[in-house]
Amino acid sequence: MSTTARIHPAASTVLSSTIKHHLLRPPPNAVVFRTNPNSVRRRGAIRTLTVAAAAPFEVCAKASVTVPNKLGDCPFCQRVLLTLEEKNLPYDLKLVDLANKPEWFLKINPEGKVPVINLNEKWVADSDVITQALEEKYPDPPLAAPPEKASVGSKIFSTFIGFLKSKDPKDGTEQALLNELISFNDYLKENGPFINGKEVSAVDFSLGPKLYHLEIALGHFKDWSVPDSLPYVKSYMKSIFSLDSFVKTSALKEDVIAGWRPKVLG
Repeated sequence: MSTTARIHPAASTVLSSTIKHHLLRPPPNAVVFRTNPNSVRRRGAIRTLTVAAAAPFEVCAKASVTVPNKLGDCPFCQRVLLTLEEKNLPYDLKLVDLANKPEWFLKINPEGKVPVINLNEKWVADSDVITQALEEKYPDPPLAAPPEKASVGSKIFSTFIGFLKSKDPKDGTEQALLNELISFNDYLKENGPFINGKEVSAVDFSLGPKLYHLEIALGHFKDWSVPDSLPYVKSYMKSIFSLDSFVKTSALKEDVIAGWRPKVLG
């Protein structure tokens, strides 16, 4: 299963016209959704694009398991899409059914993992590598944060997973998560509202999707939410989740729940 979503054009890329490239493309009968190519909304303001329309990046991402032709629940895919959206870069979204990976996808990425993007005629995997490459090639608007801020909040996701999978309320996994959230709350109090200060950055686009999963999964499976005693974390999550780019690229709540269910029940 593959679906193509055409997103607003804004920067130049050149896609291959070779026979080999076309053999690796998804089937030509994919559904195409088009959006307004003349303007984009970023952080609450309309920005009119003055550059010429160009061929979009091809991006493979997880497909929804609950609704046809919708983006799935991969936070790493969302990180890449957030970067493209915030940099106003055009992309064609190829939605991949990871439970039944199509042959064309396995040809371009034998490991069968997402996200994958076509950069300079080469298919590149790993959200770390992809977002760094995009930042280096398209530095405007800048999303990079100082190296010392790259690890802020980096342990929240792993402690969230530990708590989510835990079946023993006394094993300390909840407190481990709380400790990381308290540390993050203290950091935001002194340095916020975002990790790099007043503007969102690449670090936020890495952490934000993971916090989105945390909120939905823990709320559903454990009836748990971020405590009111951590107001800066709660405000941060609200701000990130309300970004136009985040709303556009976020998974359905039902997909997030379905994605974590096997890990919780297993």
